[in-house]
Amino acid sequence: MKGGLKKPFNMLPKRMPLVAVARVPSLYPMVPPFDPGEAYPELGGRSPIAYGVNAAFLGVRECMHLAGLDLEHFGGGDWNPLGCWIKPGMTVLLKPNWVKFQHPRDPEGWTYTVTHGSIIRAVGEYVALALRGQGTLIIGDGPQTDSAFEDLADGTGMPSVVERLKRHGIDVRLVDFRKERWDEKDGVIVGRHQLPGDPAGYVAFDLGATSRMATRGGEGRYYGAFYESAEVNRHHSGGRHEYLIAGTAIRANVVINLPKLKTHKKTGVTLSLKNLVGINGDKNWLPHHTEGDPSSGGDQFPGPSFRRYFERVGGRTLRKLAIMLPGVGPWLLARARRFGAGFFGDTDNVVRSGNWYGNDTTWRMALDLNACLLYGHPDGTLQPDGAKTCLSFVDGVIGGQGNGPLNPDPFAAGIVAFSSDPAAVDAACTWLMGLDPERLPIVREAFARSKFPISPLHSWREVQVTSNHRPWSGSLEGIALEDCFRFRPHFGWNGAVERRF
Repeated sequence: MKGGLKKPFNMLPKRMPLVAVARVPSLYPMVPPFDPGEAYPELGGRSPIAYGVNAAFLGVRECMHLAGLDLEHFGGGDWNPLGCWIKPGMTVLLKPNWVKFQHPRDPEGWTYTVTHGSIIRAVGEYVALALRGQGTLIIGDGPQTDSAFEDLADGTGMPSVVERLKRHGIDVRLVDFRKERWDEKDGVIVGRHQLPGDPAGYVAFDLGATSRMATRGGEGRYYGAFYESAEVNRHHSGGRHEYLIAGTAIRANVVINLPKLKTHKKTGVTLSLKNLVGINGDKNWLPHHTEGDPSSGGDQFPGPSFRRYFERVGGRTLRKLAIMLPGVGPWLLARARRFGAGFFGDTDNVVRSGNWYGNDTTWRMALDLNACLLYGHPDGTLQPDGAKTCLSFVDGVIGGQGNGPLNPDPFAAGIVAFSSDPAAVDAACTWLMGLDPERLPIVREAFARSKFPISPLHSWREVQVTSNHRPWSGSLEGIALEDCFRFRPHFGWNGAVERRF
């Protein structure tokens, strides 16, 4: 498989099981709008040239070349690598990982926590090339509920990126998919603000018996994004498994996922599959863990103990008070949380809230969201024929390891990965991180057969990789551990997901 897939673009399948991985310098350009560092012939005079290397443009461009996209025109002014999927007049969504701009320990930590603006600019440039001056490009996400969308957009350089992309004659928009934003203090919600929401509205889907949640067995004990857990359980009970998806994502002709190469406390990794949490409109429709420990069918804690029982029951009581007594209740809950951090341990050091390898809830929810995006229609139905085109470019120029997704440490991986199969690219990235796809349910189960399959492959072991780094080309399992990175997992996953010799 060395040297890319030797097919002209018009013969490529809509979803190809090939993953292209480009090795690039592990350094982002500093100045928006992140112009390319050299004159690429396909861009002609469309883009100014910046001083120095732009690893994002290098990586995105090399991935598409390695994948054999429009190979017969590569190196000339007519090269249109995304033209096999994107046609003039279409609407294309770019979905970055914009969980939160602030890092708790490092003012520059956003560079390894969220998708960098240079990746968005580079992909946007090739989308604009395919649209030929006709169509709409939307950059949208639903960040964590206490995040400021404006901080994310401004901090990643989007105002100047948007203006640069508009010069190509297309409509370019920034969209916050959330219906509301919350103010939090000491882990307690002290204010809720209604947002304009997705201008395309929202579409509710009920996956019913086809949901990955259908076999979980946690009805009535699911915990969502808010301590008022009755809502998340209403949407996942009585055979219902409902999700509220941003209309923009459902109505877009093509969705391009732009995740960060990063570890995650609830799913082990957060790549393409997990990144779709941001297309939902209401975080409290999403089960994040099941209360209790495995002995009672839960995954909140790894095992039973008096201390954990007291924390669970006491916490549930205080959360009810916070709802019943809007004035006093949140104050009591905040005081209890401060006391609890000292008595029960801080969340950055102690496993709780499903932040460990036994979380059997979040991966199911994330794969359900992938099914909704791939097969969902604006009328709320899911049709098994004709999956939506969903491409992925993984930003691994600088990734995040350790206590992701919000408090990672940097890992200078220097890669960009691409595929039209989100499960395949996540399997490849996981393997290259030095982690085992078989031991990560969100990756392993993405290949399971179902009415709404996420991948055309039957196993991650079928994934093929092509790369400009010779040891990474060929069968995924053929890439030796010594040729891969050693990402440190979240502490709740230590010893449970690393690859073995």
